[in-house]
Amino acid sequence: MKNKLAINGGQKTIKNEKEHYTWPNITKITKKAVSNQLDKEISIYTRSGIIEEFETNLSSYFQIKHCLLTNSGTSALHSMFVGANIQKDDEILCPVYTHFATVTPLFQIGAIPILVDCDESGNMNVNEIEKKITPKTKGIIVTHMWGIPCNMDTILKIAKKHNILVFEDTSHAVGATYKGKKVGTFGHSSAFSLQAKKAVTGGEGGVFLTNDINAYYQALLLGQPRRSEVEIPKNHPLQEYTLTGMGLKYRIHPLAAAIANEQFNNLEKLLEGRKKVAKILKKELGDLPGIKFPIIQKDVEPSWYSFVMQYASSELGGLSISKFVDALKAEGCKEASRNAFTPPLSHFKLFQNPSNLFHEYEGKFAYIKENFPNAEKFYNNVIKLPGWYNQKNEFISQYIEAFKKVVSNYKELL
Repeated sequence: MKNKLAINGGQKTIKNEKEHYTWPNITKITKKAVSNQLDKEISIYTRSGIIEEFETNLSSYFQIKHCLLTNSGTSALHSMFVGANIQKDDEILCPVYTHFATVTPLFQIGAIPILVDCDESGNMNVNEIEKKITPKTKGIIVTHMWGIPCNMDTILKIAKKHNILVFEDTSHAVGATYKGKKVGTFGHSSAFSLQAKKAVTGGEGGVFLTNDINAYYQALLLGQPRRSEVEIPKNHPLQEYTLTGMGLKYRIHPLAAAIANEQFNNLEKLLEGRKKVAKILKKELGDLPGIKFPIIQKDVEPSWYSFVMQYASSELGGLSISKFVDALKAEGCKEASRNAFTPPLSHFKLFQNPSNLFHEYEGKFAYIKENFPNAEKFYNNVIKLPGWYNQKNEFISQYIEAFKKVVSNYKELL
């Protein structure tokens, strides 16, 4: 019974029911950072205290002049678009395979998201970009999906040719590099989330980065009016708006900043750990029938936010991915998933018929799943494991054993 699949009555590979993966890693040092901040202040209006400290640390790490903390990754992305002066009816090329918050801030502006299909890595297909560019195109935003950097050389070349801006959503890819340079530093500006599952987390929060001082001022006016009053020069034409800004409040909570700043200290150790785990998984799973590990281009170092593989049913007698994953879960791989929470944007009603919520979009676009065959294929064949960061984790070898067991005995499932 040992080799018989658990889903058919055999013994489970993983019998331990405790948590197989926990994140974030809240240590005594993290708790002390919160306690220390509580003793200081829990509301900060200007660039001072823990806000200034964390922004300075981030600017130094990324070698970017201006850093602005926000209360979420979504508000950081909104700040990024407003900072670049994106206007109503401007067209922005966007990946169809990304978290919806990469794109939805454009709805608050009235700009038009032009969705672009992905390639075999899940990132934007660079061969599709120029087909979507029109005289109304003002920029392109890329997501380094699952922590694997996009082909930035080609993207920047196209952007330069057509005189459009490049934006980066690096929520999955903080610390990842492309040809030795950190993602989030290639375009006009970038943004990322500090939400609980991210590599650097404050529970909630976001980061906006740019070298453009006017973009920084615009972002301040969008959601940080008290800072605007202090930081925008008295002779600047927008100074007279600083008391109110644009009427929104996007300040990060100081406790979130304190947590994220402490977590940030561990980023390089985390990335190194995930790199080692990825190497183990690729070695053990990369040659299995039915499993396609991501192809990583030369001079690219992912952050391995998650370990995302593609399933090839044709190599396992046509066995469906749902039956394969069900068998993994029966073996005890409760962290293995198909990632139903990140479908292509064309699955969402907001991108199929936005006018019921945003009336000004009536007749402007209506996307359907069939528009993006590569994204559909990628999404339908995803198998995801968590971003393990400790190569000594007892469950890694057990998950590998479970994968090998299911692949070896797949005919039981046909």
